[in-house]
Amino acid sequence: MLNLPDLVLFLLNLKTILIMLKKGDIAPDFSSQDQNGKQVILSALKGKKVVVYFYPKDDTPGCTKEACNLRDNHSLLLEKGFVVIGISPDNDKSHAKFAEKFSLPFSLIPDPELTIIKAFGAWGKKSMYGKEYEGLLRTTFIINEEGVIDEVIQKVKTDDHSNQILKIYT
Repeated sequence: MLNLPDLVLFLLNLKTILIMLKKGDIAPDFSSQDQNGKQVILSALKGKKVVVYFYPKDDTPGCTKEACNLRDNHSLLLEKGFVVIGISPDNDKSHAKFAEKFSLPFSLIPDPELTIIKAFGAWGKKSMYGKEYEGLLRTTFIINEEGVIDEVIQKVKTDDHSNQILKIYT
C-alpha cells in the first residue's frame, strides 16, 4: 500500500503519461497565432478537412522535405478541401524564417510550451543510437468536417506526405 506522499507522486507521474489520439477521437480545440500573427482556431475550421501535422524542427532535412512536399501539393490539397497546419516546438520567429525561406503557403503554429503537441499525444519516448529521450513524434492527424479524427499517420513519408493524406479519401 502506498503512503500519501508516494500516492501523490504516483498520480503526478500518471498525469505526464500521454496517450496519442486515435481515429474516431474528437480533435482537441486550440487557438494560437501562426508565423504571420494570424489567429488560427481549430473549431473555426469546422466544415473543412484539416491536416494537422506535427514536426520536430524548422529547417532540418526531414522537416523541410515534409513541408516542401505539402507546399508543392498545396493547391491540390486545397482543391480537395483540406486546410494544412504545421505545429512544432519552435517559436514564431523560427517559423517565420522557415516559411519565408521555403515559400510555405500554410500556417505554422509555434508550441514551445508543448500544449497542443501534448493535447494530441504527439510527444513521447524516442530513441537514437540506443539512447532514450522524450521528443516530438512526427505525426499527422486528418480531421474531418465535424472535428473528428479520420486518420492518424505515424509513419510519415516526408518526401511523399501529400499522397499519404490524399489516399485516405480515395
